[in-house]
Amino acid sequence: MKKGIHPDYKETTITCACGNVIKTRSVVQNLKVEICSACHPFYTGKKKMLDSSGRVEKFKKKYKI
Repeated sequence: MKKGIHPDYKETTITCACGNVIKTRSVVQNLKVEICSACHPFYTGKKKMLDSSGRVEKFKKKYKI
């Protein structure tokens, strides 16, 4: 590997909106994310159905489901 062309790889903390804190290494320090593996529906098994404009009802009405 050539010297002087690689970025600094430092310890960092990733903070989720749910409050979960993950310590890892990255070139960017102190990341803040909106969703993580502790609160993501795919990993938790809890599905959230958000329908703010009535699209689900419109679809069901159109296709008579």
